[in-house]
Amino acid sequence: MKKKIKIFCDIAELSKIRKFNKKKSVKGFTTNPSLMKKAGAKNYEAYSKKILRICKNKPVSLEVFADDFKNMKNQALKINQWGKNVYVKIPVTNSKGIFTGKIIKELNNMNIKLNITAVYNFKQTQKILRNINKKSKVIISIFAGRAGDTGKDPVPEFKKSISLAKNFKNVEILWASVREPYNFIQAKQLGCHIITIPPSTIEKIEKFGKSFSQLTQETVMTFYKDAKSAGFKI
Repeated sequence: MKKKIKIFCDIAELSKIRKFNKKKSVKGFTTNPSLMKKAGAKNYEAYSKKILRICKNKPVSLEVFADDFKNMKNQALKINQWGKNVYVKIPVTNSKGIFTGKIIKELNNMNIKLNITAVYNFKQTQKILRNINKKSKVIISIFAGRAGDTGKDPVPEFKKSISLAKNFKNVEILWASVREPYNFIQAKQLGCHIITIPPSTIEKIEKFGKSFSQLTQETVMTFYKDAKSAGFKI
């Protein structure tokens, strides 16, 4: 029997973290340097600690942004100390395309909770699994939406990755870069453990359940009201 998929909220904006932390359906949070910049963060550590003061009991993924392995590791060790609920996000490669397996292995052996990010295919999942133990918690984030944006089908990569991860009770496969609410259904059907979703899409998922008849009526009503308010005549 497939476990219930967990929803993580993908956001760095403090007001939204405050709001979505209150939702029982939201089981954790993920961030990245781009979301932090968009939220107006100036000091990475200070801003991350503000997030952690709001969200004390749910997992929060905070990412390293160094590009060389020595500083990646140093940043990871510091981030790990910020809270017991922290997952340290490590990209599967650096910007030069060099696999970060050495760092993943070292941090994993130190029992640091990891979220391996920017994963796109099962071969990367395979390489990650070769560098971890079967005890320390690891999330593998596969970027479905970004793959789809380039015309690639991410579903086969998820199927193979989930199959590979079945031997690791400490590993969870996460559907990342959501593009539409239906991705939640897809991720659930595939057997993903987690899906990370922006706030606006979470709110749409909460409204699931409308019939096709309702949708037809609402759509036609929208067209009717817009035509009327525009004063269209034929």
